[in-house]
Amino acid sequence: MSEAVTVLREDVHDRALVANVHPPDWTNPEPKPHYHLVVLGAGTAGLVTAAGAARLGARVALVEEHLMGGDCLNVGCVPSKALIRAARAAADVRSGGRFGIEIPSGANVDFPGLMQRMRRLRAQISSQDSAARFRCLGVDVFFGSGRFLGPEVVEVDGRKLRFHKAVIATGARAAHPPIPGLAEAGFLTNETVFNLTELPSRLAVIGAGPIGCELAQAFARFGSHVTLLEAGRGILSREDRDAAARVEAAMVHDGVRIVRACRITRVERQANEKVLDFQCGEESERVAADEILVGVGRTPNVDRLNLDAADVEFDVRRGVHVDDRLRTTNRRIYAAGDVCSRFKFTHAADFMARVVIRNALFLGRTKASSLTIPWCTYTSPEIAHVGLYEHEAKRQGIALRTFVQEFDRVDRANLDGQAEGFVKVHVRRGRDRIVGATIVAEHAGDMISELTLAMVHRIGLARLARVIHPYPTQAEAIRKLSDAYLRTPLTPRIKRLFQKWLAWSGGN
Repeated sequence: MSEAVTVLREDVHDRALVANVHPPDWTNPEPKPHYHLVVLGAGTAGLVTAAGAARLGARVALVEEHLMGGDCLNVGCVPSKALIRAARAAADVRSGGRFGIEIPSGANVDFPGLMQRMRRLRAQISSQDSAARFRCLGVDVFFGSGRFLGPEVVEVDGRKLRFHKAVIATGARAAHPPIPGLAEAGFLTNETVFNLTELPSRLAVIGAGPIGCELAQAFARFGSHVTLLEAGRGILSREDRDAAARVEAAMVHDGVRIVRACRITRVERQANEKVLDFQCGEESERVAADEILVGVGRTPNVDRLNLDAADVEFDVRRGVHVDDRLRTTNRRIYAAGDVCSRFKFTHAADFMARVVIRNALFLGRTKASSLTIPWCTYTSPEIAHVGLYEHEAKRQGIALRTFVQEFDRVDRANLDGQAEGFVKVHVRRGRDRIVGATIVAEHAGDMISELTLAMVHRIGLARLARVIHPYPTQAEAIRKLSDAYLRTPLTPRIKRLFQKWLAWSGGN
């Protein structure tokens, strides 16, 4: 029996969560003599792999040390999007005046209430990832720390699980920067910030990647005084620069103070506050905060798996080494999700798991590089992207033609008061084949799939112009952009020829 996992809030919602994803009274089953597949890790990649293999009739063992559902359910996508939705509601209330709606003075954010809502919804969703559900699917669920004893055997809770194939899906955890005094002062990450029960009056956020930007903006909308500290020249350094600039302007409007190109030299606790000293060029500054949130990337969970015994190569920064079919250096063992991929997204882990099932159980030859993976940063507005950025295409020697549709020319966006975004699509020069796209919009993540579908099925931009979009919708921006592509062949010479044709045909 593995040690029971507890959570900070001993309320009905978190007890329901734990009862689903790490039941205190769970008894690990007796192992079968041999498994077709042993899966280490019950986050998205592990759950999809285990469920898919079990439905096909394979004997499957699933090993999880902490909470089933992994980061996404417990400390990632699910709780963060619940908070972001609440933050959008707060922003909508405050901005009601621009729509002619008078809001009574004194409206405030019930932070304990919105956190309780988050825990309730998380517990409700957790039934899909529960140990009981996977047992009903025929999966042997083992709670405990799994480690390899050799190339064909895993040990968990003192039991040996022998396998024909195995999958490493142990995910990643929040990285901790080596800033002097930070550990002693105490800090939050995505793994602990959702345990807050009181809104910090002052919040310092280290790192302007997706996690840092999403939560900095959300807490500013709740009423915190937020300072976002970033070592680079701007936020969301991997994103399209025009897109990042639009989001940065929105964050500043919401009250986030953004400090770029700074180096944090030390953190110290002074009475009830935490003080961060940092340098921007030759200038030294300091900021005091009640809480510090760190969002500087992810570290793959490889250190406790005894991978050397399984002949699996890895490193602590990149994670498990895999080929394009997601095989490790031990051909019996595969990996999927954050533990081996640069795409640290739930949906990427899901589809990598499908690649593993085909290749591990059916001698498939599916390549992970064949996946077209979109992603979204859930700021307000959101940034969604798929395919190549301009600088990547240039590096690969791909000549592009870029089309941009601003939302201030889209009726629905103006009616919604959301005209600050755009749709940007890159096509190969001389063709209409889409190679990359970025959308900045309040619901960009819901819009990007139309362009992803076009890329996956090689539907050119010209054909998208024939797709009728309901009016008025913000997605009409994609149709407008496709129309712009169709107008590009109309050179002055072609227009003159067409005018001559009209004159001739109209006179006969």
